[in-house]
Amino acid sequence: MLTPYYQQETNKLVISREQGSQFAKQVADDFNPLHDIDAKKFCVPGDLLFSLVLDKYGVSENMHFTFAGMVDETSELEFPEGSDAFDIISNEKTMLSVKRSGQNKQCAQLVESLIKNYVAFSGKAFPHVIIPLMGQQEVMINPARPMVIYESMSIHLDTLDIEEVTLEAADPEFSYEGKRGKIILRFELLSNGEKVGFGEKHMLVSGIKEYCQQAIDDLIDYYNERKVTLK
Repeated sequence: MLTPYYQQETNKLVISREQGSQFAKQVADDFNPLHDIDAKKFCVPGDLLFSLVLDKYGVSENMHFTFAGMVDETSELEFPEGSDAFDIISNEKTMLSVKRSGQNKQCAQLVESLIKNYVAFSGKAFPHVIIPLMGQQEVMINPARPMVIYESMSIHLDTLDIEEVTLEAADPEFSYEGKRGKIILRFELLSNGEKVGFGEKHMLVSGIKEYCQQAIDDLIDYYNERKVTLK
């Protein structure tokens, strides 16, 4: 399922603006302007990097991903041999750090199921979860420059004796100080209706402002219009 969204050049992997943007909009339902083809500071979706790691290395019982660099169309990603801890690098700079432990399973069906369900959950975070979550504390992101950055994510599975998973959102968390804050999105992993694991996605927010309903309404309208015109 990931073949259309990257190209292999010798031992390096490259993601074009078109490929990153298509993955964001067509797979992740993510319309962050940073993923637009003509974005001034284009950024490959972090969820695509996560998906590529699962596709190459399989699923482990415990996995932690730390997003260390902004990947764009000039990045030449190098994927090393799999181990308990490794870095995806570009031009000697770490872009993504991966730690894993426990059993590992190479199963295309499980990998695709986990990718599709996690990416769908992740893509719905803005505006459906983030805006009301911050609104509970009477603050919001800056509508003129909504900076929400993917920091890390982790997944734990109680068993790998499964072939498919579904995902259910759990209680999120938001904390802030001044203009900077942190969002934790939690989820549970289910197989045949039974809980088999859980995970978290951590994001950093900057430019936090006092809540204004009109500004939020305008931002959501703008986001929805983008979905209609760009999908």
